[in-house]
Amino acid sequence: MKQPPADSELGRLFAQFPRAGRVDWIGLRPARDVAMREVESADAQVGGGLQGDRYAGGSGKRGITLIQAEHLPAIAALSGHDDIAPATLRRNLVVSGIPLAALRGRRFRIGDVLLEGTDACDPCSRMEAALGPGGYNAMRGMGGLCARILEGGTLRRGDAVLGE
Repeated sequence: MKQPPADSELGRLFAQFPRAGRVDWIGLRPARDVAMREVESADAQVGGGLQGDRYAGGSGKRGITLIQAEHLPAIAALSGHDDIAPATLRRNLVVSGIPLAALRGRRFRIGDVLLEGTDACDPCSRMEAALGPGGYNAMRGMGGLCARILEGGTLRRGDAVLGE
């Protein structure tokens, strides 16, 4: 959905968050087709990605990928699993407590890092192999958010996620 004007009633609702979110998990993809590596913290580089991640060299609008923790049980249920490990979905951050869809097109902070939500992070064809038949469709609409890094710094598990 296109952002409504900031001075409209709908614009004010778009800007309102009842509470801060939280980073629950951080993972890096060192190379294509390699397992994710869980870490406690990661350095975010302006105009790039997370140090040690395959997209760190200048991925532009896909500098960091995020997925909402609240969607993991739904994706698991829709793909026929009891639960899903965050690394299976190949996103850098698992975030809880704040709707990622509301951060699309907006600036937000995680710790001291300033990000801008750029686009939905749609599932790729790898999800069919990772989750089994129907895995791609199980994840549609719940793939998360891509974000660009505007101010670098260190992201840590437990950091607050705040809309600006």
